[in-house]
Amino acid sequence: MRDTAPGLDLFHAGHRTRLKWHRLRLSLDAPLFSAETMALGFSVGASMELDLRVRGDGGFVVLHDPNLEGETTGHGRVCESAVDTIRSLRMKAGGTPPILSEDLASLLTKAHPEALLQFDMKDRLTTIGERGLDHLAEHFSQAGGSIIVSGGDLNLIVAIKERLPEIPRGIDPTDKLVEILAAQGAAAVEAELKTDLQGATEPDMVYLSWPLILAAHDKGLDLIGLCHDAGRRVDAWTYNLKNPDTGFSEAEWQQFATLMSLKPDQITTDEAPATERAWTARVSPGR
Repeated sequence: MRDTAPGLDLFHAGHRTRLKWHRLRLSLDAPLFSAETMALGFSVGASMELDLRVRGDGGFVVLHDPNLEGETTGHGRVCESAVDTIRSLRMKAGGTPPILSEDLASLLTKAHPEALLQFDMKDRLTTIGERGLDHLAEHFSQAGGSIIVSGGDLNLIVAIKERLPEIPRGIDPTDKLVEILAAQGAAAVEAELKTDLQGATEPDMVYLSWPLILAAHDKGLDLIGLCHDAGRRVDAWTYNLKNPDTGFSEAEWQQFATLMSLKPDQITTDEAPATERAWTARVSPGR
């Protein structure tokens, strides 16, 4: 079944690049954080990403915003909301109940062996606290290679590493590297990224925006190669076709072909099936 599922991966020069389903959707007009899309991804072995917010009881819910009214029919801060309250809500897009971390833990036990779910932690360690870490340890200690945890708070990533050392971790130094590239140049970016790769988070995956990757490439710096040399994987985010129905424009194709030549391990996209179709149309037009 996996071989015929849409939007899973691309191949170039013997290298496999996975297409990661951004915020659990397969097109920009689909609702965010769809339980149906997640179930599909688990069944076919997709790479997927979702955002997690801590609840008032220390568990988690799949939401991006810090307040319930942003994405659900509820009101108030997510981190102060009871689990029963959250269970009673509906997502504004799609009308389904929010996905709880307990749901994720249950589904992961039945997932395809190649399924990979990125937990993008939206709260800081000071908000998540020991109860949140305990919850992660209780529910995901056996998840192994089925999940990867990332977040903006590096102290949180280190704390997760100490509590759950078997769970892969990701970091995203994009914002600071963009500033360094503009102000100090490619050599300073290289030095900073090498420091991050050797840091306390011990990342398995490095999340880098695709425009940064191409900008560094233009200056003679291969950020993906640098990460690969250190034994780290790279996710290039977030690439979306301007017109998913017609495929790559010539300018888009030049950008995307260059990106693929650098061999990212993943490309984050909200349009995975359309990206796969557009790629196939260019590299195998007879198919």
